[in-house]
Order: sequence, then structure tokens, then C-alpha cells
Amino acid sequence: MSTTRLITAKRLVVKVGSALVTNSGHGLDLKAISDWARQIALLRTQGKAVVMVSSGAVACGVQRLGWGRRPKTVHEKQAAAAVGQAGLVEAYEAAFSRHGLHTAQILLTHDDLADRKRYLNARSTLTTLLALGVVPIINENDTVITDEIKFGDNDTLGALVANLIEADALIILTDQKGLYTADPRKDANATLIQEALAGDPALEAMAGGAGSHVGTGGMITKIIAAKRAAKSGAHTAIASGHEIDPIIRLANGEPLGTLLISQTPALAARKQWLADHLQLAGRLLLDDGAVNALKSGKSLLPVGVLAVEGEFERGAAIACISPAGQEIARGLSNYGSSEARRIARQPTSEIERRLGYIDEPELIHRDNLIIS
Repeated sequence: MSTTRLITAKRLVVKVGSALVTNSGHGLDLKAISDWARQIALLRTQGKAVVMVSSGAVACGVQRLGWGRRPKTVHEKQAAAAVGQAGLVEAYEAAFSRHGLHTAQILLTHDDLADRKRYLNARSTLTTLLALGVVPIINENDTVITDEIKFGDNDTLGALVANLIEADALIILTDQKGLYTADPRKDANATLIQEALAGDPALEAMAGGAGSHVGTGGMITKIIAAKRAAKSGAHTAIASGHEIDPIIRLANGEPLGTLLISQTPALAARKQWLADHLQLAGRLLLDDGAVNALKSGKSLLPVGVLAVEGEFERGAAIACISPAGQEIARGLSNYGSSEARRIARQPTSEIERRLGYIDEPELIHRDNLIIS
């Protein structure tokens, strides 16, 4: 197994499923949550930033409400999630506080990541929290989801978060040891796949099967999640959460479970994602200094913008135009057109005075920009 792929990972997303969080539906497993907090706290001392994607709100709510089984109707799931989410967050905050770390609750729906404005807001919040040393705890917003907007499982959410924060690796802890050539519960000859390429069509055929009675996923959703994560350059490790110190061991490069490798460099994947999603809503006319800055890999600052064309909101895709009238780049704007006009030609220090607030010091961050 290529152990160095995870050793060098500086930004990790750790996803834990309902069966692990709730001890197979018997209530929150406080011992497991405490153990994950200890492991992540140790990784923080090694300079690694970690985001947790945790299932368990609905299952926790079911247990708290005294229901015998997971509900099937949407409104019952929403009610259970509302009851359970409070207990889930309390448990994580208590566990991490013992290591001097704060947590932050973030609830997302698919719309939050499909809409560019909300995508940028979520990205900015998460990167700020990581910079502050806070451990974000992310879950699907089950209290408001409908069939049209739900992720369907937190494996998918984990992959989308990996893209959102440009993670180097996604670690999925489950109640299975990893991906097998067949269902080991039914086939005694099934063998563990230690390493494979994420997105290999043969993997989906091997996975099959549904999830547990507690969760909604299964190995197939983890395979698809790994495929999604690989598109943004992240490797995915699938391993048993019942192992001793699985997060630490995986981050330190120990061959554990199944490693699904991304063949796409993270930066190239990010730029391709932007290129595929951009429909231009406006234009920024730049001076020569700004053009040179962009070509050298820097962000676009307001001081280099001569004029703003078109009407657009924060998160919109806009073109960057040179003094000669050529498009030299395109990216996602941190400010709407009206705000951009008010801060154009101004240094960063003037943004808050002119707008009354500051979202970002850049008009377009280099991570959200591609050179034409």
C-alpha cells in the first residue's frame, strides 16, 4: 500500500457513520466519540487540520424519543434529527474540550454547495474555523431536507466537503474492515482490497449491498464517495472504526482497510472543477499590475480593478479583462457587483470603511480563479 499518500496529507476529512456514533442504534457511543476526539487532537499537534463529518443525529433522536426503529417518513426523520442533533453536538463539544479544542456545528444541504454564493460562504467559514484551530463537525441538515435536496448519505457529504476545503484525504470509518471482493458476510472467499484506483468501475460491482438498519449508506456509497473525492484530488481510506486508533494509524501511513487513490493532482482538479462550472455573469477590467499579479499566481485585489461590468452577486463567475481587451482569467467573485464598484481601485485596507464590513481581502481568491 502507498502509505506516503496519507502521511503527507495536511488537511483531512474524517467521516463516521451512524452505526459507529450510536453503537448500532443503542444511543450515542460517548466512549467512541471521546476516542475520536483524542486522535484528532493528536493530529492537530502534528500540524494537520481535520474536519469531521458525523452521522448520528436521526439515530440519536430515535433513541431519545424511545422509538423502536428508524422512521421512514420525512417529517419523522426531521423531528428525530432535531432532537438528536442537540445531543450529538453536546457530546462532541464535551469530548474535544477535554483536549483544549473547540468544535463548531455546521449543517449543510445539497443546495448549500450547488449555489455559488452559499458555496463560497461555507468555504470561507470552514477555512476560517480551521485557521482558528476549531474542529468543524458537519452533518446533513436533516431537519429541513426533502427528497430533492438531501445528499442521501454522509459518505457523499464527506466527499463534497473534501472538495469544498481542498482536503488531501477523506477517511471513512465504518463497521466493516474495508472493501472486499464480495460481501464477507455472505462469501467466505471474499478478500480485502488493500489498494485500488478510485473510480475503477470494477469496484462498484464488488461493493453492492445496502447499509445497516441504523444508517442509509453501504459500501457502494463509499465507493461513489471516493470517486467524487478523487475528482478534487483527495485519496480515500475506508477502514473499520472498531480498530484501535484508526484515524492516527491511517494518517501516519499504516496500511489499514482499503485505500482508493486519486490520480488527479489537487490543484489541477480544483481548476478543472471551476472551468466546468463557470457561466460568466460579469467582467472586471484590470490594470497591468493586476494582470501581472494573476499571471504570477496571485489573487485579484480590488486595487487592480479599473471598472466593473454587469450585475452579479457574491459567488458569481466573472471574467478578468486586460487593458488590451483580452480575457486573461475567470473566477468566483467574493463580492457582488455593487460592492465591487465601491471598492474598485482601492487598497484592501479601505474595504471595511467603504462597505461597512469585509468578507474577504481579495476580490477573487487565487484558489477560485483560473487563467484563460
